[in-house]
Amino acid sequence: MVSLEHFNQLNEKDAEALLLPCVALTRWVKQVVQGRPYRHIADVLDTGMRVSHDWHAEDLMLALRTHPRIGEKAASGTQEAELSRQEQAAVNHDDAALKQALCEGNARYEAQFGYVFLVRAKGRSAEDILHILERRLQNTPEQETQEALKQLREITLLRLEGVFNE
Repeated sequence: MVSLEHFNQLNEKDAEALLLPCVALTRWVKQVVQGRPYRHIADVLDTGMRVSHDWHAEDLMLALRTHPRIGEKAASGTQEAELSRQEQAAVNHDDAALKQALCEGNARYEAQFGYVFLVRAKGRSAEDILHILERRLQNTPEQETQEALKQLREITLLRLEGVFNE
């Protein structure tokens, strides 16, 4: 975590490295960094949200490369993995039946849509996530792409907010 003042003073490369764990989309990272200097953290978040509305299905596929399946442990060693582990803390527990249901739901989702189920896990129970997964399995591919992009935005903005210590 850094102060907004420190973020504004970082060179471009270091500022981009700080934001890349928020989402694996370098175009978004560069656009947020290019908006500096920011007066308030809310201004950074507003820019992040505004820029994220340019995302399309191709961006979703790129970003999903760093997201583990819900209920599975993220590969260790990266900041993205640590963020995912923290965000999914409520999901990674000992309820074997719930874990199995999430695993089966993930498999059905991937078979139907061709990519990993993405949901903002922070603040949600495993039961809530399972209900969301079951509901989203009813979506058309077009609806689901839009829903997954919405979830990616939420995750990204939560991570962006977490970059700052003010």
